[in-house]
Amino acid sequence: MPPYRNLKAWEHARRLAVECAKAARRFPDYEQDGLAGQLRRAAYSVPINIAEGSAKKNSRDYKRFLDVSAGSLAEVETILGIAAELGYLAPADYKRLEDVATETSKTLFGLLRKIGAAATRPEKRT
Repeated sequence: MPPYRNLKAWEHARRLAVECAKAARRFPDYEQDGLAGQLRRAAYSVPINIAEGSAKKNSRDYKRFLDVSAGSLAEVETILGIAAELGYLAPADYKRLEDVATETSKTLFGLLRKIGAAATRPEKRT
């Protein structure tokens, strides 16, 4: 498995996590334990699961972690949409975060396709 730091999906996901954490700080105080906290947890989960999966010994385990990462990314996108509708994010900030999330999604799903194909091949016995 390639080192996670060399993966575009991890780079984009890490950037998204940092940007979401910064945005969550600007949510109202009464949302810090609610929506803002959920946004941070979901956003952190995306690069963390990519990294953890890349350390696994086989493709099936790696794919499972990438699937978790993809689920967390969908959660981030949903929370961002809700936050924008509630007025917690300015339209320009929402657009910027949405663009980073889209780029993360493209690279993550490309990685998932690659690892998924490897996971369906029989394991080599040595």
